[in-house]
Amino acid sequence: MSGFFVNAEGGLTAAGYAFTIIAGIVLFLAASYFAGKHSLKKRMSTKQLVFCAAAMALAFITSYIKIWNMPWGGSVTLCSMLFIVLAANWYGPGTGIFVGLAFGILQFIQEPYVLSFFQVCCDYILAFAALGIAGFFAKSRHGLLKGYIAAVLARGAFHALGGYLYWMDYMPENFPQSLKGVYPIVYNYSYLLVEAVITIVVISIPAVSKGLNRVKQTAVE
Repeated sequence: MSGFFVNAEGGLTAAGYAFTIIAGIVLFLAASYFAGKHSLKKRMSTKQLVFCAAAMALAFITSYIKIWNMPWGGSVTLCSMLFIVLAANWYGPGTGIFVGLAFGILQFIQEPYVLSFFQVCCDYILAFAALGIAGFFAKSRHGLLKGYIAAVLARGAFHALGGYLYWMDYMPENFPQSLKGVYPIVYNYSYLLVEAVITIVVISIPAVSKGLNRVKQTAVE
């Protein structure tokens, strides 16, 4: 099976690319379906719109505060993903996906990398909309933490998909050829996980955790 999807050099075959694309689209559509089924039964209230707009604005502002820039797109920011995750944690995955989608469009306007239409979808539309899946964990114990981790992993999956399809030519020459097949994964998760660790440390501070809980109570009451 591995020979069917992966070639001798460790890269994806045509079947591997097709399978990856289909799997990514199916997973995203499934998440969108269940999000809509559970979270979009009624229109967003004015209060929800205000809180979501504030979260997206804070995400956009902190996305400009970059701790570390990657050469071919991507950066470690000052917890910018957290604010999209918060919207999902407050109002569920459907709202979170919508807010993430809007934020992805803003990110594209802010710093566009365009190789093709589907690459833009992977790196901006789908990747940031995927942050909304954090809402599925909102009602569980430590839901914000679990949702944030799941959101980061989901975003990275779409960036990696775009990497396999469009960014392989930018792989450094000194990167081990035997690991060529995992280069997009290593590249994208290298900065996403660093930001995730920073954010998890921040939200684990008792004062910050209590403050976020108070904001959530205000947002949902």
